[in-house]
Amino acid sequence: MSEVKKIATRDSYGNALVELGKEHENLLVLDADLAAATKTGVFKKEFPERHIDCGIAEANMTGIAAGLSTTGFVPFVSTFAMFAAGRSFEQVRNSIGYPHLNVKIGATHAGISVGEDGASHQCNEDIALMRSIPGMVVINPSDDVEAKAAVKAAYEHEGPVYLRFGRLAVPVINDNADYKFEIGKGVELRDGKDCTIIATGLCVSEALEAAEKLAADGIDAQVINIHTIKPLDEELVIAAAKKTGRIFTVEEHSIIGGLGAAVSECLSENCPTKVTRIGMNDVFGESGPAKELLHKYKLDADGIYERVSAEMK
Repeated sequence: MSEVKKIATRDSYGNALVELGKEHENLLVLDADLAAATKTGVFKKEFPERHIDCGIAEANMTGIAAGLSTTGFVPFVSTFAMFAAGRSFEQVRNSIGYPHLNVKIGATHAGISVGEDGASHQCNEDIALMRSIPGMVVINPSDDVEAKAAVKAAYEHEGPVYLRFGRLAVPVINDNADYKFEIGKGVELRDGKDCTIIATGLCVSEALEAAEKLAADGIDAQVINIHTIKPLDEELVIAAAKKTGRIFTVEEHSIIGGLGAAVSECLSENCPTKVTRIGMNDVFGESGPAKELLHKYKLDADGIYERVSAEMK
């Protein structure tokens, strides 16, 4: 059996920008001295006149993008999630969110899978921060196919969009002919009747693997990919809750304010259901190999399987 193809979604981001750049001359890419890491370097090579290196000045870069968007350009601000959502939060809120400008934020190196860079760079709070800004769309793609589709959809969407990408190469799971990406619409990847695992980002492929392990134990788990955390696909979430009556959320992010919070808020108001949030439990990350960190914090297939199995007994 051939090995599953794996690609980091930050690579997908850079490649998608190049393809869009060929079609749209008003697309600009701004970076903060990290083009090699964010993978916007491929866009710079193809379109040097439309790539702006703002230096290590992320807040200033955000302001520049805001200004450019008012002149007809569609700027993609690119840097690590810790800087895009953390360091520049005030500028994103006041200069992009408040006037509802057409700026896209490409945040790479999100979550603990940043690995050896450690807690200072492992942003596990960015989804919570961006969700809190009125009118901000928040997208966390699960693989290469979805990431490319998300970048295209973000360009076509009128208004601010936060795109979350990872450093770690992840399996390609959406390479099927009928795949369709739509902002605000989740995707059922596996049917099931006993419980529902709602996952986002790199945890989606892990959730699918965990579901297979659960099936061997006689637990039939539905798996849903929520790539757009805001706006949340409430219809799909509520339908799943009514169908299985037991929800688990999985995210490479704090359980505070992220996917788990969004799902819990939705269900508490519309269909009270027991929800277990699997994610970073109010702790900072640490330095170490990405896969080992995911295993330690039980965000890999084994960890998800163990948690769901224990609570479904």
